[in-house]
Amino acid sequence: MSRVAHLLNTTVNVWRYTEVSDGMGGWIRTWADLGPVRARIAQPSAHERTAADKASVRLDAVVYLPPTADVRRGDELRRPGHEPLTVDAVYMPSAPVYKRAECTADQVAA
Repeated sequence: MSRVAHLLNTTVNVWRYTEVSDGMGGWIRTWADLGPVRARIAQPSAHERTAADKASVRLDAVVYLPPTADVRRGDELRRPGHEPLTVDAVYMPSAPVYKRAECTADQVAA
């Protein structure tokens, strides 16, 4: 068990674009739910926001995950009643204790 497992206080579902056969020789791109994973969703610090601003990127949330979580850039992390978080980058520290995903939130039209 991960040394940070007790800090992962919520569950998100990982969604990924996949290609499925359309039955006529072509492919359809669609979202697939890869299942739940434990997570901790944190607000980026002032320093992290400043660094993102200097790089001309947006950073809305930092998500900590177990080191074995299959989360990649382009995936969406979804929770009921919350905006989906799009994964922009995934980092692993030098000691694989956790996985860190930098995410942006896009409002869904009502």
